[in-house]
Amino acid sequence: MRIELSLADVPLGPFEGSLVTVYSARSKAANLHVSRQCGQLRTSEVRTADVPLETAMLRRLCSRCAAWGVWGRPGTGLGMFLGALGGTGLLYQLQSYVEPDEDERWTDREAREAAGLLRTEQDADPDDEEEVEGGISRREAREDAEELRGLIFAHWRGAGRSLHRAQAALAHFSWLEEWAKPSLTVKMRYLETLRAQAARFVDPEELVVAAAATALPMPEFPNADPAFAVLGGNTRMARALADLWHRWQSAASRPWEGPGTRAYLSYEIVRDIRSNRKGYDAARAEAARLIASWEEQARAAATPADRAPRCRLTAQMPEVPEAMPRHGGRDFLDGLDTWTLGVLLTWTVDVDWGSGALTLEVPDLVAERLLSAMSSLPCSPADAAPDLPDRDRGPGRRPGIVRPGIFDDTPVFDRRPVTLDHIRALRTLGPGADELYLVFSVSGGAEVLPLATIEKRLAKGWLGVFIAGARDLPGSVLGPEKPEHSPEPEAREAQVSGRGQGVHDPNFGEGLGLAEGTRRTICQTYATEDQNLNLRLLALARGADDLRSLDAGRPGGLPVAVWHGLLTEDRLSLAPFRQPGSDRWRSGSGLPLGPLAAVQLYTTNASPLIEGKGHSPLCRHAHERAVVGDDDLLTVADLMARTDFDWCSKCGGYAIRRLSDTQLSYYRAAHQLHDIKQRLDGKSGSPATDTSTVITRLEELAAWSPVDEEQWRGSDSWQWQDTIRELRRKVSRFGIAGGSMR
Repeated sequence: MRIELSLADVPLGPFEGSLVTVYSARSKAANLHVSRQCGQLRTSEVRTADVPLETAMLRRLCSRCAAWGVWGRPGTGLGMFLGALGGTGLLYQLQSYVEPDEDERWTDREAREAAGLLRTEQDADPDDEEEVEGGISRREAREDAEELRGLIFAHWRGAGRSLHRAQAALAHFSWLEEWAKPSLTVKMRYLETLRAQAARFVDPEELVVAAAATALPMPEFPNADPAFAVLGGNTRMARALADLWHRWQSAASRPWEGPGTRAYLSYEIVRDIRSNRKGYDAARAEAARLIASWEEQARAAATPADRAPRCRLTAQMPEVPEAMPRHGGRDFLDGLDTWTLGVLLTWTVDVDWGSGALTLEVPDLVAERLLSAMSSLPCSPADAAPDLPDRDRGPGRRPGIVRPGIFDDTPVFDRRPVTLDHIRALRTLGPGADELYLVFSVSGGAEVLPLATIEKRLAKGWLGVFIAGARDLPGSVLGPEKPEHSPEPEAREAQVSGRGQGVHDPNFGEGLGLAEGTRRTICQTYATEDQNLNLRLLALARGADDLRSLDAGRPGGLPVAVWHGLLTEDRLSLAPFRQPGSDRWRSGSGLPLGPLAAVQLYTTNASPLIEGKGHSPLCRHAHERAVVGDDDLLTVADLMARTDFDWCSKCGGYAIRRLSDTQLSYYRAAHQLHDIKQRLDGKSGSPATDTSTVITRLEELAAWSPVDEEQWRGSDSWQWQDTIRELRRKVSRFGIAGGSMR
């Protein structure tokens, strides 16, 4: 009996009263919608309101939003709860596979007769046109029976999948279990009906024979038999007989193919030989005799005593990614062969469809095959099954996983520690959840971590809470969502460091900074709807101390556009920080690195002892795969201290982490001071500059200091000011002499 359920019937549990955003027309009696773009919201005057989630409010929802509406941000507890109910989620599954389909009905008698026909006609000629009862041929009757068998098996798998999804969802929301019990009872009853009908098409004895056939060792082949002389020399004969054996053993492992069907394999050994050739019939007849002898061996190995269940096994259904997809999904039984499906139908004594765990009692030969490497179903002896702790028993082992206080915008001091079960629930119920999270723990403080890293830490006993995901970041601090007008190519050329041009230009070095990183992320995000998320991911990723912790080698990592916002392949011009020397091209001003000393550089290889050049993680030679966990991390101080690097000539060998505002400001100030010093020393080919202008610039540079004074060490500050004092003295001498300086 079908039980009609709607969203308004669902107990809301701890989420009752949560504020949700709804849209409606101006009328007080108008339906509510959870999306402004809902096709049933046909008005230009749309009202927006935040209302508490209650049964009365749910009854006012339009039918489309109630069934398919997307609630809240992905990855929040409320969003996952409501998302798990709608679409093809819990409500749909509780009402599916509870009774025979209206368009595909059959009676129990039809199933019994079809199974009997296939068993008695197992070895019949598939092309037999002899008429049977009803005026149809044997072939047509067999085809109809096979079609019904496939239909029953498909419905059994579908009912099992539906029950699995329903129970897996309920395990995350414990307050729904009692409410859903009547619907689950109906589903289980119908599933058992389908199982019993499908089991009629399976012969337990044939399952044991099939297991015995796969366990037979390869026999000695009669390579000297003159009957096979037509196959060629000894080598070709041995190869043909071995191929025949493998074909037979493969066919024998499939329980629905009887001995008569496998007898036709005798034609395979002479498939490349003309039928009128001498020796053709003798070779085929001898091959048929061999196949018959192998059949006898398999049946002899499967003695009646071995067909009674003896061995108890625990099996685990293969997992399917995104166990609660919104739009259907792959059948979690699809990966199992027909023999394994027959075993499940025949010898399953207990099953937990929610977790996919089964208990089987099978004959020894069947157990041997299930425990072998060739089995498509992971099994272990029941008495040897490991006693796993709760956190390792799957996403639904502990009730009430998803609730407010884990993923939501509740006050931070009310947050509950995250567990492995929470991460599994997030991956299952919120496939569109954020990849990066700001977390807090007593051991590590506030950190930006990917979900995979959080999961690994939790497995080792880490204790922490979620603070925010990327979507939680306030848009007011992210800057413009559209890039500003891009300068002309000539102007941008002057902004890139290392060109020796325009160091006093306010935009000098802009390509190295965070603003340019934001612009690059926006420009390389082609889908407009993804720009907002990528900007938030970029903002969150910038808080990571080491970009290798974000590991681009993981599936589902940060988009490439975000990595271009984090890194730049533009080179830093380090001339101001080199020591003075006689080489006018390499001579520097000896300025301190200051805030630039800790600027990070990422490369695929920084060790001269390891073969291969170092490449930027964004270089095409590194497949533009961004930073991964085993890349090397250097700083600008390391780069200045070593000369043994072997860099790629195309990309320069490394990518630089974009400069913060303080670092970019100091970079510009250092280049301006270096330019002034070069002019005063007569090493610059720049036009003449008035001394008063130079004095003004020196005063501005003397007043420079970082926002964070800790980045400006005492020795660096002293060296900076000492260089300015020396230049002031030089300017004073120029002033006494009069005129301008070059």
